[in-house]
Amino acid sequence: MQKIIISLICCLLPTFAFADTVKIHDNAPDSHIVVKGDTLWDISTKFFKDPWLWPKIWGLNKDTIKNPHWIYPGDVVYLDRASGTLHIGKIKKTEEAVKSDRVKLSPGVHVQGSEHNAIPSISASAIEPFLSRPLIIEKHGLSNAPTIVGTHEQRVLLGSGDIAYVKGLSKDQGEKWQIYQQGKTLLDPDSKEILGYEAVYLGDAEVEKFADISTLKIVKALKEISKGDRLIKASNELAGSYVPRVPDSQIAARVISIYAGVSQAGQHSIVTLNKGLRDGLENGHVLALYRKGDVTKEKGESLTLPDTRYGLLFVFRTFDKVAYALVMRTQLPVELLDSALTP
Repeated sequence: MQKIIISLICCLLPTFAFADTVKIHDNAPDSHIVVKGDTLWDISTKFFKDPWLWPKIWGLNKDTIKNPHWIYPGDVVYLDRASGTLHIGKIKKTEEAVKSDRVKLSPGVHVQGSEHNAIPSISASAIEPFLSRPLIIEKHGLSNAPTIVGTHEQRVLLGSGDIAYVKGLSKDQGEKWQIYQQGKTLLDPDSKEILGYEAVYLGDAEVEKFADISTLKIVKALKEISKGDRLIKASNELAGSYVPRVPDSQIAARVISIYAGVSQAGQHSIVTLNKGLRDGLENGHVLALYRKGDVTKEKGESLTLPDTRYGLLFVFRTFDKVAYALVMRTQLPVELLDSALTP
């Protein structure tokens, strides 16, 4: 009898361990038809309580998770409840279904389409501006950048449609540029190391004529542009090219800046972390948000309560010393100096 009990426990251990890792929603559907506008995060959330456990959910290896162009509108995602994983198929019509014009779902051969049609990991609209603009620069990073040295009719402030004159441009660099001012210094809250500088995006411009002093037209102005502002070449980086996943190592980051200079952030806001590539942080990493526990008194003794886990971040752009992350889920407002840790 004892042997039977031991054998039963051994059989159940893997199931218990897996259940602690990947939990299926009680009301999870058996399948989901992928439509335009879906994201990998949203699809995984339909089935699982912990959508950031990507490799286990989709059965991916390290090479696949960095190039996830394999899910397209029209695909069918099937839930294998026994293994706790998702699989991709196609909509297939049976002979009876063709006659009745009703569609039946069944697994089929997956035909990969163009990468441009693949659904993104997370909503592209939320992060595209932060991919196309180099908003973190090194010390003196703008010092040698092309500079606005004059304005048409000696205007002090420029807006959309205005003409500016720029020194330092050449034809081989292209015609499309972005205009910046150097912003605030990013300091590590613990070591006080200067991690970089925020570059304040002012607008877009196109070169009308290349020369020693080139002629530039402002095509979009989000803020006032003036003499002395710097130019950086426009980027064409694409959004959503990395699958969310847990870091292989223990990351301990802090929120050091919130976009737009506010002191708190909500869901789908952008925050800056004090860790980057040199610390092992990569695009696609998911981190858990923690709020430091309050200090209370008990019988005259000061006690620090445990830190509170309240949300999730998706890292989508990494620099050497810092990174941008999107707030994917939060139960509290994200505040400066909150911790972002490996889940």
